[in-house]
Amino acid sequence: MIDVRVLPGDEEACLEEIRAIVGEDIEIVVSHRDIGLETTFDGELVDTMVAVLQQHDPGAEVLPYLLSGGTDNKALSLLGIRGFGFAPLKLPPTLDFPAMFHGVDERVPLEALGFGTDVLTELLLRY
Repeated sequence: MIDVRVLPGDEEACLEEIRAIVGEDIEIVVSHRDIGLETTFDGELVDTMVAVLQQHDPGAEVLPYLLSGGTDNKALSLLGIRGFGFAPLKLPPTLDFPAMFHGVDERVPLEALGFGTDVLTELLLRY
């Protein structure tokens, strides 16, 4: 079994490439197929997220990003709801946060959690 994650829109091309690599003698069975989701980074919600984050952290750069994991936004998109992964945390530069994702010792400092709570509270009050 292999787990393949591709960029949105490249699903069929990737499957064809795998078929070309393994040849005709190997049967490919797709046991699960999910959607590759992408959205534009604009609109009133994005503008409010950026403004609130910069209010709490002046000079913060807000950039869209690519996430290879799952998200409820995939299901919500099928209902016509556009969503964003916005989890504001002000982490110390010495913390290797991405290395801790879903690990035994996954954690964030309390100050980072407090910062995120303040930003999300303000976002909900303003939007």
